[in-house]
Amino acid sequence: MAPSIVPFSGFGLGLRRSHYADFLGGEVPVDFVEVISENFMVEGGRPLVTLERVREKHPVILHGVSMSIGSAHGLDEDYLLRLRALAERIEPLWVSDHLCWTRTSAHNSHDLLPLPYTREALQVVCDNIDCAQEALGRTIAFENPSSYLTFPEDEMREWEFFSAMARRTGCSLLLDVNNAYVSACNHGFSARDYIEGLPLECVQQIHLAGHTPGDIIIDTHDRAVCDAVWDLYGYAVARLGPVATMIERDDNIPPLGELLVELDRARTIVADAKAAKEAA
Repeated sequence: MAPSIVPFSGFGLGLRRSHYADFLGGEVPVDFVEVISENFMVEGGRPLVTLERVREKHPVILHGVSMSIGSAHGLDEDYLLRLRALAERIEPLWVSDHLCWTRTSAHNSHDLLPLPYTREALQVVCDNIDCAQEALGRTIAFENPSSYLTFPEDEMREWEFFSAMARRTGCSLLLDVNNAYVSACNHGFSARDYIEGLPLECVQQIHLAGHTPGDIIIDTHDRAVCDAVWDLYGYAVARLGPVATMIERDDNIPPLGELLVELDRARTIVADAKAAKEAA
């Protein structure tokens, strides 16, 4: 099944509380903002009013962290209803979440927990995606998580799982380049092979972020994008069509100007890749 890709390319930032005044008080040179869906899945209040005011200036992407698309217990119907209500109110460019599970029938871990890459897990995920896309009435983009362990039961590589998932459900993909780099370093595979193995025609958006280096690299989103991830981003965009690129920062959040400098670097890399294609 071919994904229903929204034709949109541009450069954006995650909307964080410390930058609300910047977005409300002036013109910020971004093409879109992305917000954590769960922070706004309420009937009213200041955060939702703020988002609606920002939405008057910028397109919005709703990015979730607790759909739990890998849950063996199925999806939370109340969650989907509240997410649909938010989407109808905000009219986002698209809705996204993560390939992971976060809850059991009685408990939400609030962590993006890993899945075994098995045929059985693939069926569960695809059934849940079909349910979620029908409930929301729209295609959903799913992000590759950062990974710190593998399962002995794995029957395929992560990119093979994503490929099969997208083919079966028509979902789109959110390629987190930093997560691909983190997982590749932690598990000893090639991040470029990862990108080459994805169905690139299904990629709707790219995330860029920083991580904490070490024997095990941790995806912390608390620092600038490193040079190795920028290099991988250049490799990816040279192979992709026009997609949206976003800088994520969730901790140690700097002044807005520092993030805009990083976003300009992404613009330059994409422009250079486009010029190289046209010259070839």
